[in-house]
Amino acid sequence: MTRTTAIMAAPALLAGVLLVQWLPQLPPSWCLGLLLLMAGGLAWRYPRWRWLAWLLAGIAWAAWRGGLAMEARLPRALEGRDLAVIGTIAELPLAQPDASRFTLQVERATLDGQPVALRGRVTVAWYEDAPPLQPCSRWRLSLRLKRPRGLLDPGGADSERSALERGIVATGYVRDDPDNAPLAGARWCVDGVRDAVARGIAARVRDRHDAALLQAFTVGDTRGLRQRDWAVARANGVSHLIAISGFHVGVAAVFGVGLAWLVYALWPRLGLRLPRPQAQAAAALLVAALYSALAGFGLPTVRTLLMIAVVTLARCSRRGASGAHSLALALIAILLADPLAVLAAGFWLSFVGVAFLMLCLQSRGRGLRAFLHELSAGQLLMTVALLPLTLWFFGQASLVGALSNLVAVPLVSFVIVPCALSGMLLLGLCPPLAAPVLWLAARIAHAQWWLLEQMAGWPGAQWYLPAVQAHALLLAVLGALWLFLPRGVPLRWLGLLLFLPLLWPPNPSPPEGAFKVWVLDVGQGQSVLLRTRSHLLVYDAGARYPSGFDLGEAVVLPSIHALGLDRVDMLMVSHGDNDHAGGAEAVAKAFPRASRYAGEPSRLQVPMQQCVAGQAWQWDGVRFRVLNPVPGAGDRDNDSSCVLLVEGGGGRLLLTGDISAAVEPQVAAALGPGPPTVLLVPHHGSGTSSGAAFIAAVQPRLALVSAGWRNRFGHPRAQVLARYADAQVPVFDTARQGAMALDFSADAPPRREPGWRQRQARYWRE
Repeated sequence: MTRTTAIMAAPALLAGVLLVQWLPQLPPSWCLGLLLLMAGGLAWRYPRWRWLAWLLAGIAWAAWRGGLAMEARLPRALEGRDLAVIGTIAELPLAQPDASRFTLQVERATLDGQPVALRGRVTVAWYEDAPPLQPCSRWRLSLRLKRPRGLLDPGGADSERSALERGIVATGYVRDDPDNAPLAGARWCVDGVRDAVARGIAARVRDRHDAALLQAFTVGDTRGLRQRDWAVARANGVSHLIAISGFHVGVAAVFGVGLAWLVYALWPRLGLRLPRPQAQAAAALLVAALYSALAGFGLPTVRTLLMIAVVTLARCSRRGASGAHSLALALIAILLADPLAVLAAGFWLSFVGVAFLMLCLQSRGRGLRAFLHELSAGQLLMTVALLPLTLWFFGQASLVGALSNLVAVPLVSFVIVPCALSGMLLLGLCPPLAAPVLWLAARIAHAQWWLLEQMAGWPGAQWYLPAVQAHALLLAVLGALWLFLPRGVPLRWLGLLLFLPLLWPPNPSPPEGAFKVWVLDVGQGQSVLLRTRSHLLVYDAGARYPSGFDLGEAVVLPSIHALGLDRVDMLMVSHGDNDHAGGAEAVAKAFPRASRYAGEPSRLQVPMQQCVAGQAWQWDGVRFRVLNPVPGAGDRDNDSSCVLLVEGGGGRLLLTGDISAAVEPQVAAALGPGPPTVLLVPHHGSGTSSGAAFIAAVQPRLALVSAGWRNRFGHPRAQVLARYADAQVPVFDTARQGAMALDFSADAPPRREPGWRQRQARYWRE
């Protein structure tokens, strides 16, 4: 493909693929066939419109592949059924305190002895005495599965999109079954080599944390890293190094070139049979491919490998290939191989970053001074250019990232990784030399990480902004391009103005006497954010699990930041159950100045004051009153929940925790008359709550349920929903709506806004 054709086709194909990802539903097959016919006709008859042909082809190709991926998901009729599955463990299994988690490539699945339509990759948790699991091993397992479904919240990760991009067709867990057993026929695979390298490093590096860093840097094995390590990496903007960046692959290619040069220096007569430039290009591609395989073929490594392949092909065919041409061909290759790659943040960070470097970074010649200039200027360019995308995908950025990468990138790529891989090679060639080389790599990694930990505490290391709007993203990317245009272009500083919609987005506060509420989607748990004009209250914070996954950190805090809220004035935890209180510690740590109240403070990990009926205060014209527990009631478990009534000018909200029918009469009596009420249904819709008398006394205009999808308790119970239906009260739940927002005006009834699952409708959403 010629340079002009590739540079024209690549953005058109990308635009077509990207358009599909915004669709709430995929078009029918006949429509895709029509688009392909139109594309073929335009390409044949109207050469000037070939860009449109590529655009239409991109739409048809992406929609067809997306449809295949959705059809491959577990049939709904099989959700919650026990399936007998035979498969091979892919990737690297992770052993955690509560379970072993792994990805299984399904070969065959049966239900009651009959084959079922299930092929692809499933993510599985094995609880209760899971045996040691090795990559590439084959197993026969009894699995209970469901279709990929995740939480949907402001600023939260979209696990359903991630599942589609990764080819995950189901999630579930291993059932206790005597037939669960390993099978013969385990095959060699790249992940087995990665695991062997990781175990070799662990066996020869004494410090476990240093070994974990080397494993992450060399083969992308992040199983030994702690949550603290990821926080440090995010604060310094070096997560790409942990995940194996494309720069690593480029260094491997340079190593291949040097290796070929050494061979020709030792045996110069080889040049008579094979020219050295072609041999060096082939060696670069071979070494880069081997290292990409060792790193698990992540998207940044594949992108770099494709670019190296383009250059190698051009060199071997004695043709030139510019950087833009190579980048365009790599983009076309990835989109044709996997159009769903555009759903991954790494795709955009990789290609946009390389494109900016090609367009904006001017060469200053050769030599050490030129190299240092390009290295420092490149890090500054990447930090600013990728800032909009980083905020779009992750909701946070690091203002110290340019300096951190200036130190970390050359040190990891040119020193730590080569030393670690050399040490592993020496294990087979000269074992006595392996230990000192690995020791050196570990000490350098240790020193570097100590420096990054210090920098993670600098001001601006973790910088949050409200959720980025699409128009602000586009303007900021254009602003970065304008800002870094070559010298001589006038008024480059005006590019900064295009960052203003990104850096200062509109974020209006509720007026006096009004408030806004978000019932977050935390699965089988509860968390509510309530904002007045100048105050924020967090009521419950979701669960924290033995694996270390903390919904306070993963959902509540990102939601606060995405909504443009920078301070918490009060944290109230209804009672001590994990699904309400587990995430409270993360919230309290992030906002240490917030007041803290709880129904069962003795059960929480952080100091809290006891909430008691009769406590009351006022914020910005909005009145708050605690209705439960009554003084001297003692420890009553769920019935010790803090019940909070919030009343504005046009409506009121009743937050009930997990109270049961035993205390509902007392709460209803303390409620009293008032404006229209929105009720957070007690105990997630349990059968022990929401008595008919309570519903009649409260007379809610709306009822909201916070519950997990297909949760094991069956919440909300059918009989409870029937009681609300009899009272003509509409019920909405987070399992079907995602996070829900309500607007309590100062002079109008409460208004419910569309849930996050509806306002961000995409074809991959359940």
